[in-house]
Amino acid sequence: MKNIAIFASGSGTNAENIIRCLSNHHEIRVSAVFCNNQKAGVLQKAENLQIDTILFGKEELYSTGEVLNQLKSMDIHLIVLAGFLWLLPGELIEEFRGRILNIHPALLPKYGGNGMYGRHVHNAVIDSKEKESGITIHLVNEEYDKGDILFQAKCSVMEGDDANSLAQRIHELEYQYYPGVIENFLLKRL
Repeated sequence: MKNIAIFASGSGTNAENIIRCLSNHHEIRVSAVFCNNQKAGVLQKAENLQIDTILFGKEELYSTGEVLNQLKSMDIHLIVLAGFLWLLPGELIEEFRGRILNIHPALLPKYGGNGMYGRHVHNAVIDSKEKESGITIHLVNEEYDKGDILFQAKCSVMEGDDANSLAQRIHELEYQYYPGVIENFLLKRL
């Protein structure tokens, strides 16, 4: 069995979708949701789906190594970021190099980097009068949104779009493709 840890900071819709899509898989299990926000909706979603949750702060992630130790003790094969906003520390990235995936709500390398998440990304895409946007699933390294790109899917930016309407189409792409890319990556590359 290959174990996944999902890192999330917010509402948890992507995490919930991944958990549901992989819930009956014979070779893959979502073992836990790691969260850095005690008010995040993902905590309730994970609990409702009977997935263990681990709440942590900056000290446990960056100073004490507690998060890294928990991941190792759980025999985690893959870390999946699903709306997780903190940059991972170097020692965690090194331990799991090539085994951390992130999804970004734009077509990297455009509109990535520190501060480029959620509506910030969508507003930047619209303000730049792009004709298309989409999702990028990539490996995580020491810089925001700079890891090797594994997959992209596109959607049109419509005239009259605002951040909310564009986000709706981006979310549909995320829900459609992220679980399958995770499954394929685990079964074919790890």
